[in-house]
Amino acid sequence: ETRFVIDPQLFRAHTNTMLGRMFSSSWETSLIPNQRGEYEIANGISATIFRALLDFYSIGTIRCPPSVSIQDLREACDYFLIPFDQLTIQCQDLCGLLHELSNDGAKKQFEIFLEKNIFPVLVESAQRGDRECQIVILCDDDLIEWDDDYPPQLGQEEDKAQIIRSTSMYRFFKYIENREVAKLVLKDRGLKKIRMGIEGYPTHKEKVRCRPRARPEAIYSYIQRPFIRMSWEKEEAKSRHVDFQCVRSRSVNSLFDSNDDNSNNGLLLPFLEAAQNQMIPPPPSPRELFPALPSFSSSGATGDTSYTD
Repeated sequence: ETRFVIDPQLFRAHTNTMLGRMFSSSWETSLIPNQRGEYEIANGISATIFRALLDFYSIGTIRCPPSVSIQDLREACDYFLIPFDQLTIQCQDLCGLLHELSNDGAKKQFEIFLEKNIFPVLVESAQRGDRECQIVILCDDDLIEWDDDYPPQLGQEEDKAQIIRSTSMYRFFKYIENREVAKLVLKDRGLKKIRMGIEGYPTHKEKVRCRPRARPEAIYSYIQRPFIRMSWEKEEAKSRHVDFQCVRSRSVNSLFDSNDDNSNNGLLLPFLEAAQNQMIPPPPSPRELFPALPSFSSSGATGDTSYTD
């Protein structure tokens, strides 16, 4: 809701920006002004930020106001397609400016790592039929010596991990901000279940510990190295689902079957009826050693007399 008056020729001098394209000869005919002859643009961006952006068209630089954060100014520059670099932005928050510049540099650097180092490893895993991959990044001078008789105890995912030796990649993934930028790049490329971090990786065997009645256990020395874990499995929810078919059992579900002609059923029937008619005795009282039990005749009927000891 702030009105700015500016010559459109300033926009046309920067044809690579959004305002330069909007007020060019090919797009100006498609713009429809309001009843007062104004063009409503930049909805959602504050007037303070937009006023700072207009300095780019007049003097070529943007002075970040003290009340505006570098991140908000960066989002506005990306929206209007204004370059955000050390030649364009002037601010007092040097830490925030360097942080945004580092994000740009990390994105470009990781895209180089992805095409040169990581993508060939992913292709090798895909050609084996795998749908996911874990990569451990080692330095160029890391010495890995595993004993064939006593290998290190690794998990299923760590045992199948691929190795990339690159000291520059190791230095890149030391920073958590670079790992977050790399996650966004991989997510934009369509990969899923992305995990990045730093874990211990075994280098060489230090000793073998023997315990009574147990297998010997090798103690290894570990170094902290970055790892990347990602997946390109599309049907991930269906791969681990198991369906069990319900088959009707042919076995006898009850003690006797009405359709069975077995003669033993006739002997079991009077006994079951007698057991059902028998009363369940109450729990014994504290003064009573044994509960009173009803008499049970040979015919299966209960009598009227009870006996106790």
